[in-house]
Amino acid sequence: MRAVSQRVFGGPEVLEVVDLERPRPAPGEALVRVAAAGVNPGDKNIRAGKVAQFGGPPFTLGSDVSGTVVDVAPDMTRLEPGDAVFGLVAMGAYAEYVAAPGEHLAIKPPALDHVTAAALPVAGLTAWQGLAELADVQPGERVLIHAAAGGVGHLAVQVAKLRGAHVIGTARAAKHDFLRDLGADELVDYTATDFTQAVHDVDVVLDLVGGDYGARSLDALRPGGLLITATLDPGVTEQDATEQGRRLAALWVRPSAPMLETLAEHVVAGRLRIAVERTFAFEDAAIAARLSDSGRVAGKLVLVA
Repeated sequence: MRAVSQRVFGGPEVLEVVDLERPRPAPGEALVRVAAAGVNPGDKNIRAGKVAQFGGPPFTLGSDVSGTVVDVAPDMTRLEPGDAVFGLVAMGAYAEYVAAPGEHLAIKPPALDHVTAAALPVAGLTAWQGLAELADVQPGERVLIHAAAGGVGHLAVQVAKLRGAHVIGTARAAKHDFLRDLGADELVDYTATDFTQAVHDVDVVLDLVGGDYGARSLDALRPGGLLITATLDPGVTEQDATEQGRRLAALWVRPSAPMLETLAEHVVAGRLRIAVERTFAFEDAAIAARLSDSGRVAGKLVLVA
């Protein structure tokens, strides 16, 4: 099979299309013929060797997948060949085939095309697990979302609105119309305004940037407010938050087929909109990675097999 692999750690230039042996489904797994695979900002950290749990190359990136089941392990009862599925896999979605645990794969609704479905898992689950589960956002609460126009951010804006929140986002001015259309109530152009001077007394901050944004976000929270950090470099500790009378929670996205099915229902019903800025062929994965690394994407990028 064709796959986008890398033999060394590095930038987008290390990605190359190679021929690999097609995987076989292990116990509890299904083999999926990939139709589309989402590109995520976190891929950059894995590609560069900053996430130790994935080990060293050679390996194939890709956590978001949508496609069709072509084979299943003998113990698989939930899925069968011919099922259209989408989900969150550990790695390997940048390939023609990927094997994944059945419980990580949700049945794709017919109304959801493969490109849209491939853009949903990582971003949708991160937004939902952060705001609906960790924060349990309630109607009327004020929620600040950093990098609001990105893959996770643009869905987080919508999840917060579904929960009845007043949503504030940080993004470049060029993306403000996009975010207003998704329901954002207030927007801060971080290139022109220090958000700590413009935003105060919020109940929840979802930080998708990291670094000094974490510590600065504590100043935007009300006493007892919650900072959720979904980055490798949160720039703040639990002790820092406690000393200022705030709370801190680290978010690590986890697979969940039932949660994906709920998100898909919201998409099909029109309550959530997934923005896909561009699609790329597997052969152009390095171009897609370079654009993703720029941080200038509105919504998601998707590779099409």
